[in-house]
Amino acid sequence: MNQWKTLQSKVYNTSSLALQITEWRSDNQKIVFTNGCFDLLHLGHVDYLAKARDLGHKLIIGLNTDASVSRIKGPSRPVKDQKSRATILAAMQFVDAVIFFDEETPIDLIRWVQPDVLVKGGDYTLEGIVGHEIVLAKGGEVKTIPFVEGYSSSKLIAKITQK
Repeated sequence: MNQWKTLQSKVYNTSSLALQITEWRSDNQKIVFTNGCFDLLHLGHVDYLAKARDLGHKLIIGLNTDASVSRIKGPSRPVKDQKSRATILAAMQFVDAVIFFDEETPIDLIRWVQPDVLVKGGDYTLEGIVGHEIVLAKGGEVKTIPFVEGYSSSKLIAKITQK
């Protein structure tokens, strides 16, 4: 398989991801789930995603659609379209699957994936993590990963637009 097709094969729709999850579960793979906009990837994102993957065998990223990002962050976002964001995430060796969601939160996606580990950034409390009840009820884990200080998409955008 050529590299471009390999990248594209990691961006799933619900039916193809359902088949993949079934296969991973039959191989007793521990599934980690996180979500976000991942608009302008920076060191903080890379650190976060690598550490998230270390918590299990497979990392699934729920990626906000362009419309969802605009509703959450405002009309000037996202900076990069969803296809670009998904492809860049898929290029990371520790990312196993990317799937879009259009809702305000990924609660339906978490309920559907039923991850073994749910991960968010260190600015969240357990109670503030959407889907924590679902994962804990099935005996899973909910983890937070501290931020790398000084890195954020918003700060990066502000720096770029000041010039």
